[in-house]
Amino acid sequence: MSENNFENNFKRVTRADVAKLAGVSETVVSYVINNNRYVSEDKRKRVEEAIKQLNYRPNYIARALKGKSSNHIIFIADQITNEHFSQLISQMDEYAYNNGYLISLCQNRNTEEFVSHIISRQYDGIIISSTSFPEAYIKRFISSNIPVVLLKNRDYTDVDGAGLINTGLYEGARQCVRHLVERGRKHILYLDRISAQGRFSDESDLRYRGFADQMKDCNLDFSEKNIITGCSDESQVIEKIKDRINQGFPVDGIFGRNDRLAVIGMHAVRQLGYKIPEDISVIGFDNSSLSKYTNPSLSTVEIPRKEIGKAAVQMLHQMINEATLPEQLNFTTKLIVRESS
Repeated sequence: MSENNFENNFKRVTRADVAKLAGVSETVVSYVINNNRYVSEDKRKRVEEAIKQLNYRPNYIARALKGKSSNHIIFIADQITNEHFSQLISQMDEYAYNNGYLISLCQNRNTEEFVSHIISRQYDGIIISSTSFPEAYIKRFISSNIPVVLLKNRDYTDVDGAGLINTGLYEGARQCVRHLVERGRKHILYLDRISAQGRFSDESDLRYRGFADQMKDCNLDFSEKNIITGCSDESQVIEKIKDRINQGFPVDGIFGRNDRLAVIGMHAVRQLGYKIPEDISVIGFDNSSLSKYTNPSLSTVEIPRKEIGKAAVQMLHQMINEATLPEQLNFTTKLIVRESS
């Protein structure tokens, strides 16, 4: 959609139109959008259905003119202790501060209460990088007149009205598989995330999808045997890898969705007496500081965090100050080949 078409659609539907369709006052519509007053469940449902039916998007400029600017943005991530996210927000903080914003890092909590807290605090904008934060909650933010930028680590086809940044995870995962295949590996294990809350990968996850698609494109056998998932701690990952090998799966390559998992994989196969990379090649993702100091050093994929951090803040700044939806930005990852593969 062009910017002109977007602006035309953006202006076509008003809060009064939503109120009329829902059979409530504009004040009630405002309460629902801003989530700052009690509204009965029946009225809230009617307003939300009207918003969806009319494809209503609140005006970001109007929000600013009404004095609701807080000069504060929030970055919601899955794991705030993760080195990747700490480095990313460090880059964001520099550009946010230079544009007059303070930025806070918050770990995602998949609850209605969490969403209500975020909305009620009236942040100027939200940046989200999460594999599990429900789309319904993201749509709540958008409908509540808060500009949202999504760092794409999963498919967001059904989310309208958010700025999108493709961080290169899908193609990076495909590159990992191609690299292992070039090393002669055919029986590759994918190590999925560890989650105590049971949040594991599916086809919407871009790293998982990249792995699966490239395996198929390389004409390699691909089934559930290639996936280690459903683990709530490191010991379960190790035991599942050992069980898979002891059950006869001839593992010769391991792809960890992050460097930590790749190192756990290295540890597991070494305990079974395999050599790396002579018997099994291993590759990770994120190019964390850990990857340089493992023995052998870990092949991995580097994400352009500095460029992504700057772009996310700039995109959000544009959405806060202009009634336009920016086009998606696309970044590419870089394969770092070290001793483990």
